[in-house]
Amino acid sequence: MRKTKEKNELFEWIKTIGIALLFAFGIRFFLFEPIVVDGASMMPTFENGDKVVVNKIGPELIDYQRFDVIVFEAKEDTNYIKRIIGIPGDRIAYENDELFINGERYEEPYLEEYKKALLDNDTLTGDFTLEEKLGETTVPDGTFFVLGDNRRDSTDSRDPRVGFVSEEKILGTAKIVFLPLDNLKIIK
Repeated sequence: MRKTKEKNELFEWIKTIGIALLFAFGIRFFLFEPIVVDGASMMPTFENGDKVVVNKIGPELIDYQRFDVIVFEAKEDTNYIKRIIGIPGDRIAYENDELFINGERYEEPYLEEYKKALLDNDTLTGDFTLEEKLGETTVPDGTFFVLGDNRRDSTDSRDPRVGFVSEEKILGTAKIVFLPLDNLKIIK
């Protein structure tokens, strides 16, 4: 009788651990995925080596918004983390280090730290228009125009090899840095 009870208890433990592993795998595969930031293109928002959580389910429920930080597949086995600047239909231009979307000037508070460190006549983001960079006047349907926060050291939509990012290539949004602990933060 005692052996049967021990077998049942062992079976229950194995079943519980199996369900917990299945649940953890499901969460990681379908809802959230940890990634490591590689490079300086999103500094100071994300530092090289930061571990961030990619929310894979949120964008399935709501649309991507201007200024969301996203992770997308840039090429096979290579993901980029960038900020959405232009959504479908937007006209994007930079003039005198200021962002203009559809002719309206937009503030970019996440760039202030870098802008303060510049010399007097230096600019963080050089002048450009969508047409000059990618030959389009507006962001095409189903795509986004993205930039890294470290504008001087970022391969992003300004580079025709990246260009507009198709919605199908987006893995999710990145809003939480969880490691290293001294960089722990939520991105707005």
